[in-house]
Amino acid sequence: MLLALDTATPFVTVALHDGEQDAVVVELRSDQPMKHAEQLAPLIDRALGRAGLVRQDLTAVAVGVGPGPFTGLRVGLVTARTLGFALAVPVYGVCSLDVLAAEAVGTGAVDRDFVVATDARRKEVYLASYDAGGARLDGPVVDRPAVLAERLPEGMPVVGPGGELYPEEFPVRTGPMAPSAGWLARAVAEELVELRDPDPMYLRRPDADTPGARKTVS
Repeated sequence: MLLALDTATPFVTVALHDGEQDAVVVELRSDQPMKHAEQLAPLIDRALGRAGLVRQDLTAVAVGVGPGPFTGLRVGLVTARTLGFALAVPVYGVCSLDVLAAEAVGTGAVDRDFVVATDARRKEVYLASYDAGGARLDGPVVDRPAVLAERLPEGMPVVGPGGELYPEEFPVRTGPMAPSAGWLARAVAEELVELRDPDPMYLRRPDADTPGARKTVS
């Protein structure tokens, strides 16, 4: 049984996949944003309970590695690594934008080259480009929407919340709008995405920096 989780966006999403094609057994999403630490463990326990399973039934863990906010990613990755270590099961990291791309292709939302754009805060977006089959061609990168939009061909479809947040820069928008743990699980089980080590994909310094040494007052 594969447990998949993603904390790269304001909402936490968790799913269980039994290893059969498209066989997502349970998928849950948090009801409050920006409460990753408080909601992730209860969501995992709730998903296992609904499936009639315990943690020892897990055979692998998949986790979204971002890019995304430092705090949210850390919660998901620490949880995934801890479970993997405690249960002696493999932990697979996946770029969260790749999951959005896999869902867009799998649901027929796109039929040509496209980009995925997600919220990077600070009035910026994370962006990666994909071919019609969902293979990543470039990125992800982070920059202001206007700067990234200038580099795109006219009429390029944009998947993800970045299009909703910046409609003037990304006028051709399509779903999905947020990473799904169910599609993360499918993408891993069906080998639709590149598997990575469960390390965070940071594209810039975290918002909360560790204070440096105090300067000497002269």
